[in-house]
This record gives sequence, structure tokens and C-alpha cells, in this order.
Amino acid sequence: MRPDANYKKSNKITVVKFSVNQQSLKLTQFLLNSSTTASRQKRGEQLLDELCDCARIDIVKLKISDTNQYHKHSGGRVVYKQYGYYRGKYIYIQNLTAVRGQILAPKTFVDTLLHEWLHHYDTYHLRLNSIHTKGFYLRLNDLKLKLGI
Repeated sequence: MRPDANYKKSNKITVVKFSVNQQSLKLTQFLLNSSTTASRQKRGEQLLDELCDCARIDIVKLKISDTNQYHKHSGGRVVYKQYGYYRGKYIYIQNLTAVRGQILAPKTFVDTLLHEWLHHYDTYHLRLNSIHTKGFYLRLNDLKLKLGI
């Protein structure tokens, strides 16, 4: 698909076209109250599996590490942080903040998890080269609303 066609198609789709199930709602709430890497890894994998089942797409793997977020400095200030990333059926999230090395706030963790999962959804359900368009963020907001966030 041509880049401009991909961009236009992404912007036209503003909702995720599936319903979430009760288990997804429960797992989301659990993650909003979690902080340990082990619990986030286990429940995060379960939530991703549920979302993939609801969307009828291939399962995505999750890797959470106890490392600081990747970041760049300029002039003594942080100018860029990477919360997580999606690469070919894998989602990676670093569970510690960039500078202080504190555990990510639960909402930040869940937001990152869902953001990266939406790249997977775009790729395997919508057949898009998943990029950050207005449509992408509208789909993400729709997913969060469905999950009660």
C-alpha cells in the first residue's frame, strides 16, 4: 500500500471493531493496581491474549524488563523517552522510568501496553503499516473506553 493510501486508510478507521470480554475488563483493572514486573508480565500476557482472541488475530508476545526506559538527553534535560515498542509479534516494555529508575505508574504501564498492542491490531487486523495518525489515536481511545480506562 502506498504511504499516502496507508495514512488515509488509518485516519478513516476511528474505532476498534470488536467487543471486549469480561476477562479483559478484569485483567485491565488488575493491571491498573499492579506494580511488580512479574505480575505485569503474567497479567499483561493474559490481557494481550484476550484482546487478540476478541479481535481474532494472532497472539502477540510480551517482554517486560526491569530496566530504565530508553531516553536521550540534551542540555542536561530528557528530550526523548521510549515507553515501549512493537516489533513483529513482540511487545517490549521497560518497567522503570527513564531517569529515576522508579517503577512505571500503573496507568502509564497500561497505556503503553495498549498503545503497542494497537500497532499489532493495525498490522494483523487492519492490514496497515501501523503509524501514529489521528485515526490510530482515536482507535486507541476507543479501546481504552471499552476497557473502562
